[in-house]
Amino acid sequence: MSLLAVAANYAAGAVGLSFNPMTILGLVPVFAAGLMFMQYISVDPESHPINVFKVRPTYDFIVVGGGSAGAVVASRLSEVENWSVLLLEAGGDENEVSDIPTLSGYMQMSQFDWMYQTTPPTDSPYCLAMIGDRCNWPRGKVLGGSSVLNAMIYARGNRHDYDYWAEQGNPGWAYDDVLPYFLKSEDNRNPYLAKTPYHATGGYLTVQESPWRSPLSIAFLQAGKELGYQVRDCNGELQTGFMLSQGTIRRGSRCSTAKAFLRPVRNRPNLHIAMYSQVTKVLIDPKTKMTTGVKFIRNGRTQFVKAKKEVILSAGAIGSPHILMLSGVGPKEDLEKFKIPVISDIKVGHNLQDHMGLGGLTFIVDDPVTFTKNRYQTMQVALEYILRERGPMTSLGGVEGLAFVNTKYAPKSGTWPDIQFHFAPSSINSDPDQVRKITGLRDSVYNTVYKPLKNAETWTILPLLLRPRSTGWIKLLSKDPMVYPDIIPNYFTHKEDIRVLTEGIRIALNVSASKAFQKFGSRPHKIPFPGCRDYEFDTDQYWECSMRHFTFTIYHPTSTCKMGPDSDPDSVVDARLRVYGVGKLRVADASIMPTIVSGNTNAPVIMIGEKVSDMIKEDWGMRVIK
Repeated sequence: MSLLAVAANYAAGAVGLSFNPMTILGLVPVFAAGLMFMQYISVDPESHPINVFKVRPTYDFIVVGGGSAGAVVASRLSEVENWSVLLLEAGGDENEVSDIPTLSGYMQMSQFDWMYQTTPPTDSPYCLAMIGDRCNWPRGKVLGGSSVLNAMIYARGNRHDYDYWAEQGNPGWAYDDVLPYFLKSEDNRNPYLAKTPYHATGGYLTVQESPWRSPLSIAFLQAGKELGYQVRDCNGELQTGFMLSQGTIRRGSRCSTAKAFLRPVRNRPNLHIAMYSQVTKVLIDPKTKMTTGVKFIRNGRTQFVKAKKEVILSAGAIGSPHILMLSGVGPKEDLEKFKIPVISDIKVGHNLQDHMGLGGLTFIVDDPVTFTKNRYQTMQVALEYILRERGPMTSLGGVEGLAFVNTKYAPKSGTWPDIQFHFAPSSINSDPDQVRKITGLRDSVYNTVYKPLKNAETWTILPLLLRPRSTGWIKLLSKDPMVYPDIIPNYFTHKEDIRVLTEGIRIALNVSASKAFQKFGSRPHKIPFPGCRDYEFDTDQYWECSMRHFTFTIYHPTSTCKMGPDSDPDSVVDARLRVYGVGKLRVADASIMPTIVSGNTNAPVIMIGEKVSDMIKEDWGMRVIK
């Protein structure tokens, strides 16, 4: 068999594809992934983490979930040589295909994904353009978690987000308190950023801009200036403005939390990592209310492991509340429906928040400057990536620019923007089959609205509502841990969310109308969704109908195990992330956010992992150097 066919078959197996080797030249990214594997094992000094064959009966600490927070916690706790740490991850290891930034979309709806879906709405409609009125909610089921599925965008949120956390009764979580933990992780490879007080070098997590961008990315920055915004580091002193995307990439490849925090410490004898180990219950003594360990399933067999000191749940904003409720920690009325003995009656699963936006907001240009499959999935592009770690395949999931803008509803200071833009010089037609698979978009909607653009040059802005008022729930559907919970996001139940997002959409239209984009003949694509044909383009009714159809989220669920003081009846954990009513149990992931941050959630979750690790060390008498 030829090298071409070997590489093709390897890569195909890695992403769950099957095809005749004769078609390989039409699947250059898959071929590139196969060659990437050979380069990867020859130059990368960090081997993959070791998956332990047998778990010991007892450890000092058990970390549940090896994702964006859990990988950090396990790495940092194992720095204490006389502590034994077990990391349990339901999925397997990432691979060489997931390393390629531009293929991030292919990781969704794969073996790396829990493949959650929202529950169809009953009152306030959303996701109407999707099959079954359900939005897909990808979540990482892999070592590295959602940092293996995401578009690698590094955005910390706004200073005011964290100051507001502290104001709600969470001491130690103000911006000045958390900034050192962002810096602790970071190894910034852009010199002009690394030299500022808001970035650092030498950490485990590599952050940099993509080494490649399309001509439209410069137009995006110029348009921002025309609209009165500064081009700035939105992770710096002020957030409001336009920027080229910063991402968690290293040498042109994805830098997941598994690659950043676990591979360098893979040989620590006090750190065990057990993959394909799904935790189904936290074991809690009903009399003492003290956590004793966890129950998990591995290779079809139920196993138990004890924790001498603590269990730390880092299973995410869906997984952590799900496990807690199965363990008897949650709303009494919900647990009693399934005859689960109540250990602690607290509002687990409440307060669900997410960034929602309008998907498919598409603009047409005349010049061949956009990111199209036939232009950039070529042998030359693949070789540039394989040999030089550069080129279009280093693009951060296609997101080349970010902006944080103020609608008329934003705080008057102008320093706490309420809309975020994700700019991409491509559209749903860049790979329609894969995009429809990811979004769950109905064929009838695609064929009516987007198929007419098949040969057009298009670009998109995804406008996201940063601080939604609408909140939802994660609820049990069964006491069987294999049955996914009910995910009820309650999008658009507050009219103010619709008004703010509508204004954000109109600012996006102004980006297209700028001189910078008019050089390319930019104009909005105006074919309406089938259910919105009765409304005139750019009316309030048109945009509300559109967002209720192509409801889009970039998968930022948070706040389902709310951090707050014991005087707050909605709190699940205290400011040191200890679960109320249960001893030796903490939660450390996006679920603890009292309110969602104004930006992408991955960097803040890594920060949470860093901060809680120091808290745990302090609480067990260890000296922490900050």
